[in-house]
Amino acid sequence: MEAREAVTRHYASGDDLEQRIVEQLRSAGLLEGQSLSSRDLAALDQFHVGGLDASDALARLCSLSSGMHVLDVGSGLGGPSRFLAATYGCRVTGIDVTESYCRIASLLAERTGLEHLVDYRHGDALHLRFADQTFDAAWTQHASMNIAEKADFYAEIARVVKVGGRFAVHDVVQSTGGSILFPVPWARSASLSHLLTLEETREAIVRSGFSLLVWNDVSEAAADWLSKVPAKRDPADVPRLGLHLLLGQEFSQMAANLRRNLEEHRCGVVQAVFERT
Repeated sequence: MEAREAVTRHYASGDDLEQRIVEQLRSAGLLEGQSLSSRDLAALDQFHVGGLDASDALARLCSLSSGMHVLDVGSGLGGPSRFLAATYGCRVTGIDVTESYCRIASLLAERTGLEHLVDYRHGDALHLRFADQTFDAAWTQHASMNIAEKADFYAEIARVVKVGGRFAVHDVVQSTGGSILFPVPWARSASLSHLLTLEETREAIVRSGFSLLVWNDVSEAAADWLSKVPAKRDPADVPRLGLHLLLGQEFSQMAANLRRNLEEHRCGVVQAVFERT
């Protein structure tokens, strides 16, 4: 419970997160008028390296289709889940350890007109409150890095996915270039960071009950994407919507450190798809 609360404190920057996001959405003219698209919100709700394009690439690898029920583990503000619903017609249930993220995700679902296809639940990825073989597919992007109990994490996902169902993974992994430089977007110190290597990640998922279908090392593309994120900004140039709303003033340093970690091969990024056996 203590570790879970520490993760929540890391991601929920301040007690007024919901209010600040609503104010910025209103200032940007995104709370009234026509429905929003995934592109409108991508700077805020695609909380992973590569942004919306990375979610799009992973979805193509996963071969999702209309009517499938997908579990998004670590759903954040719901950007990927709404993208899957809007693009593929999937029904998506998101679960996240940060309760305020779930409330904001529900608000954004209403503004995008997707509330009939997505729902968000506050919960623990190590204790999913779903029956065995509930979902046609599972999806996770940049969630496992905060979880030390990797075997339990993947086993719980395997339990709720139907035999023959897909598991799409987009995560940061440990590499050979040395220790991670902090802070990074998922942790301000080593106490919250729990990375496996590429090989360890693949083996842990296979041991939980999946077989490998696709394995792409996208570290170079991730570093290139981060090179386009300015290390420092003049306050007047900071956009209304962005991950700085979630992580505070440290976000630019976190992004810069992540880029350096990738360039120095301290960490890597993988996209993979597995099938439940």
